[in-house]
Amino acid sequence: MTLPASIVTPLIPLPVLIPLLAAALTLVLGRRPRAQRIITIVALVAVTAVSSVLLFLADRDGTTALQVGGWEAPLGITLVVDRLSALMLVVSAVVLLAVIVYAVGQGIRDGDSEQPVSIFLPTYLALTAGVCNAFLAGDLFNLYVGFEVLLVASFVLLTLGASAERVRAGVSYVMVSVVSSMIFLAGLAAVYAATGTLNFAQMALRLDDVPQGTRMAIFAILLVAFGIKAAVFPLSAWLPDSYPTAPAPVTAVFAGLLTKVGVYAIIRTHTLLFPDGSMDNVLAIAGLLTMVVGIFGAIAQSEIKRLLSFTLVSHIGYMIFGVALSTKAGLSGAVYYVAHHILVQTTLFLVVGLIERQAGSSSLRRLGSLAAASPFLAVLFLVPALNLGGIPPFSGFIGKVALLQAGADKASVLAWVLVAGGVVTSLLTLYVVARVWTKAFWRARADAPEGDISDDSPTALLDNASDVSYDSRVDPGRMPVGMLVPTVGLVVVGLALTVFAGPIIGISDRAADDLRDRTVYITAVLGGTEDPVTYGVDAGADATGGGVR
Repeated sequence: MTLPASIVTPLIPLPVLIPLLAAALTLVLGRRPRAQRIITIVALVAVTAVSSVLLFLADRDGTTALQVGGWEAPLGITLVVDRLSALMLVVSAVVLLAVIVYAVGQGIRDGDSEQPVSIFLPTYLALTAGVCNAFLAGDLFNLYVGFEVLLVASFVLLTLGASAERVRAGVSYVMVSVVSSMIFLAGLAAVYAATGTLNFAQMALRLDDVPQGTRMAIFAILLVAFGIKAAVFPLSAWLPDSYPTAPAPVTAVFAGLLTKVGVYAIIRTHTLLFPDGSMDNVLAIAGLLTMVVGIFGAIAQSEIKRLLSFTLVSHIGYMIFGVALSTKAGLSGAVYYVAHHILVQTTLFLVVGLIERQAGSSSLRRLGSLAAASPFLAVLFLVPALNLGGIPPFSGFIGKVALLQAGADKASVLAWVLVAGGVVTSLLTLYVVARVWTKAFWRARADAPEGDISDDSPTALLDNASDVSYDSRVDPGRMPVGMLVPTVGLVVVGLALTVFAGPIIGISDRAADDLRDRTVYITAVLGGTEDPVTYGVDAGADATGGGVR
């Protein structure tokens, strides 16, 4: 039985409203850190619950739109929940909840000097609202607002502690983000000049009447803006220098989630606004170069955070690969791989935070014997690392096989080149994570080139001991439960993507069907306010020919 819209639609704005209200409340309670923590965790649990309900309803009943304030589309703000946006909401909410529990556990155990709780928690909640708003946005300007909320919140989180290194990385990050935002604004202006609207559904109708050259120019501008945010090569050089300097929880949520908002924007605009395939070859080449250049960058690193940052860039290429195929199988594989990568990449960065806390460093030149010192920590790293490397039967293997099969089905020369690039990248990823395992966990610490030196860590070193031997470290004790539990939880959720791969791929398949049939989205947003046939959108037309499948 389908629930009436009057029951479903009130849930749609809650993933944005709940963290915004919680952010305001935690800001007022700045001198009561315990209350701040409770409010933050309760708010994120609520966001996770609401997002899960929205995914269930979207998968069962289809796409639903809410016109905020009662304004009819396209005049007002439109929020849209379909299978893609709902799946992104659920995965993001799970990751955001796990990371904040990890951060709170770290702060309680080791102190809050690295992430002052009075600033950290309200900003983190604002970041959550920005992410959810971007996924729900039904118009291009609201998507821009979501990105700007992310930019402001992420700059604060990136520079916590105000060390010279973090401020330098934060300034670099902001400069790149501001350039991206300016390009995005230029795209907004071009779209409005060409169509007279910023509502996605109405734009989808009106862009069909825009000359081909103008359409391609607008799409190129938006791709550059979103490509910077998604760290697509050659627009990805900023990422490895920005993310590793932040505190471990911040790095984890940035690496796992923020670039995927850019990928989501590429998927949405490509399938809804520009489905004619005119830029598919450009996307395919960008995806191939992102995969290959990123993984070669990872091979050259000796610091685990930077190494994982390069693998993050590399695996964005797999998602662009799927989008560029413009087929149901390619889109389905890309959607599944986005969900997989958010979970696995976040988990790995949380594990690196535990490594830094227990060993005082994340440099491969200084690490060794971690498997003997902490077998459980070794398992926590090994499972998501093998998942990232695409070892069967993990979700990384399933996602890569889905994308490679989609490329083989496409059977064009460029598709086969992408398949070859995907295979090579997967093998090199496995080499990279195996190298981390053998150096940091398996070999004796005495065999490390700098095994007798540890980084200056407030929880791991004696006072004024920036250049002391490893053995003079203060025993950090057992791994804090507050940091361990969310990390284990994310490992389990990552494994659940394998155990429940069938149902989840079913959702991604249905999401791909929705993406290729634009009338589903357009009808949900505009209803009977505009006749799709008047604007050349025929439900029986081929999506690659200017209409929809």
